[in-house]
Amino acid sequence: MSDTLSPLAVSRFLQANPDFFTAHSELFAALTVPHPNQSRAISLGERQIMTLRDRQKDLEMRLAALSHQASFNESVANKLTSWCEILVAADDAQSVPGHIIAGLADVFELSDVTMRLWNLAIAPEGVGAPIDDDARQFAMSLSAPYCGPNKDFSVASWLQAQPASLAMIPIRHGHANTAPTVGLLLLGSDDAERFTSDMGTTFLETIGRLASAAIGRLPMAT
Repeated sequence: MSDTLSPLAVSRFLQANPDFFTAHSELFAALTVPHPNQSRAISLGERQIMTLRDRQKDLEMRLAALSHQASFNESVANKLTSWCEILVAADDAQSVPGHIIAGLADVFELSDVTMRLWNLAIAPEGVGAPIDDDARQFAMSLSAPYCGPNKDFSVASWLQAQPASLAMIPIRHGHANTAPTVGLLLLGSDDAERFTSDMGTTFLETIGRLASAAIGRLPMAT
């Protein structure tokens, strides 16, 4: 009997017989259940209404979160478009690196942005300044952007000040995934929560692809 009348058995019976309370309406009206937040008992109908209200509140919260995320995504898309306009409008390939850096800092309101490039036909100063082999190997080892705290990365010294958090994006020569890595783009912040390790990198990957496509206008060094 204990197995037959277990809560699971009762639940399965009611699920298999959805017309049970229709055939026994007097039982439905007479049954009471504990109030979830008070010590009194309430009817099944009242408890069902409370459950539906709780579900409605949960759905409203989810809808608000989705609406907030949609607004954020729209804002990011607009900023990416503005940045792309800057890159496309660059009439001189040699000015592209500067437009990448200044455009990101301006459009995305970043306090510290820099980049280093190598194996390209550019002046050996600024973004083309010599770097050590460790920095190159580090950039080439990145299969995806790094996003998180500054763990005393040596390349962080390229920024104006030591950042609390940063994003590092490998730059390729052109848009192909198999293109050689020719640079590293750094986005720094003094806010430890600006770039965190649990953030998604899709947005940063998009920046990397667009920057790489623009850098592809520069010829490789001979």
